Amino acid sequence: MSSPEDEALALAAVDALTGQLALAPKPGLPDPRDLGARATRKDHCSLRWSAKALAPGLAAMAAAARRTGEPSPQLRAELGAIGRCTEHSVGLAGGGHRGALWALGLLVAAAALDPAARSEDVTATAKKIAAHRDRRVPRRPSRGSSVSAKYGAAGARGEARAGFPHVRRALAALAESRTAGAAEVEARLDALLTVMSTLQDTELLYTAGPLGLRHVQAGARGVLEAGGTATDAGREALLALDADLHARAWSPRGSAGLLAGALFVDALASSVSSRARAA
Repeated sequence: MSSPEDEALALAAVDALTGQLALAPKPGLPDPRDLGARATRKDHCSLRWSAKALAPGLAAMAAAARRTGEPSPQLRAELGAIGRCTEHSVGLAGGGHRGALWALGLLVAAAALDPAARSEDVTATAKKIAAHRDRRVPRRPSRGSSVSAKYGAAGARGEARAGFPHVRRALAALAESRTAGAAEVEARLDALLTVMSTLQDTELLYTAGPLGLRHVQAGARGVLEAGGTATDAGREALLALDADLHARAWSPRGSAGLLAGALFVDALASSVSSRARAA
């Protein structure tokens, strides 16, 4: 049974995911502008609705971590079982968020194991959990695993087993943009572009191949090299990249899920700092 602390972690993770969804413009990704487009209204609305369906599963993952008390094979197996049930619930609510669920589930569990952990400790603990093999996972290959095998990309599992390097990169980009005076929306968009610029996104590899992936990475780097989204040149480059990816129907979904993970860890860090100041 989940505790108020478990539920608070789950809600923080859902808030991070809905915060990612609220950003605009996100190159090739659903955002609030879609609410004004008849053809895509259902897509974006259903993503916002189904994001809330993750909360019970994430709370159960946090509870499993507190009960287990360590990043053990047993915890990894429990998280996998809870995750598969949650995927089914999310599917009934509209679908989506599979990559975000994987990242957020591990990070929520890691945060539950040590509520006072710093950002780097949370990702390091998530790495320890992900290092264990889930022996109950269905043996049928997923699209992501097939693409990873074909192109040698790390994929979602590789990202987790490496300690979420792109979550850490996004956190660094958030801090840098905020320090430079960027508004919060601009800082978050810069963090998304930072992830896009280097991530071997299996969704993009599936739809666009290696050349398409490199095209997207170069476009993201171009926005950052122009000064980021807080500058006129960077904003112009962002809008051009957004139009290009929507025209090609290329979607960097892996980057979006990792940004949600970074926003969750960032919120945890703020909460820990607030508690420290209060003490």
